[in-house]
Amino acid sequence: NLIDTSIALNLAFFVNAAILILAAAAFFKNGYHQVAEIQDAHQLLQHIFGSLAPALFAIALIAAGQSSTVTGTLAGQIIMEGHINLRIQPWLRRLITRLLAIVPAFFTILYSGERALGSLLIFSQVVLSLQLGFAVIPLIHFTSDKEKMGVFANKLWVKITAWTMAVLIVGLNAKLVIEQIADWSGAFPQHQTLIKLTTIPLSAAIAMLLLYVFFKPILAHSENEHRKIPHGSALEIDTISPVILKKIGIAVDFSAHDRDTIRHALMQGGKQAEYYLMHVVETAAANYHGSAVNDLETQSDRENLQKYQR
Repeated sequence: NLIDTSIALNLAFFVNAAILILAAAAFFKNGYHQVAEIQDAHQLLQHIFGSLAPALFAIALIAAGQSSTVTGTLAGQIIMEGHINLRIQPWLRRLITRLLAIVPAFFTILYSGERALGSLLIFSQVVLSLQLGFAVIPLIHFTSDKEKMGVFANKLWVKITAWTMAVLIVGLNAKLVIEQIADWSGAFPQHQTLIKLTTIPLSAAIAMLLLYVFFKPILAHSENEHRKIPHGSALEIDTISPVILKKIGIAVDFSAHDRDTIRHALMQGGKQAEYYLMHVVETAAANYHGSAVNDLETQSDRENLQKYQR
């Protein structure tokens, strides 16, 4: 994994660097020194790199959008099912994620139009920058936890570097927010009170949420350590009701362990319970045909199950 990751990241760095260097050299050589909007990019490319360049540029943008969409969808699925343990139907999950991604973009483009494409692109990058703190801080907490990561937990120098970068990111974002609120207040003096009444409480709420994300793992870790030392409190036990098992499944593999497995099951259920013998057929035919399989191994396993029933 280390080798694969290192090679992939280094190759991506050199590819991106080559693209930037080539584009900068081409634009500078042809005298395009002014910063243009993204909607004008195809016109600039056509005059410099030929008639095929605008089409390739459009295909690259579509491919990049598809790549980021697929990555975000898979990451959201893993987070919902693996970390949050929120299991919903796949079609409903896809519908929700697609609507959350498409509907805001649709209404934004519908309201702003093509004239604001450049500013909207810059605004989206600003929003992504503001979200970095909420992604980096939990990541550092998770990768620094020795109970979860084991020998792969962050070393001390990695922690220092990571927290330094996190503080730098959060500090720059806070500076950006403060300057932006001041710019809005100066640009719209007639709405200065309304701007402050909406942006300042919202910024304060986001800051409190960021502080919660930072301190929650630390406090939870200290609470867990406090609970473990030395032991928990004794519970009050009045009466203990017997556990009555009505249906018991018994997994068998037709080995010497089956005798102990069936004996323990009979001890738990007695004569009142219903017992179900279960065995998994692992042949290639079973994997393909499912319950309709009837090969030699399946027939032999069925006969063995019938012997246990007698």
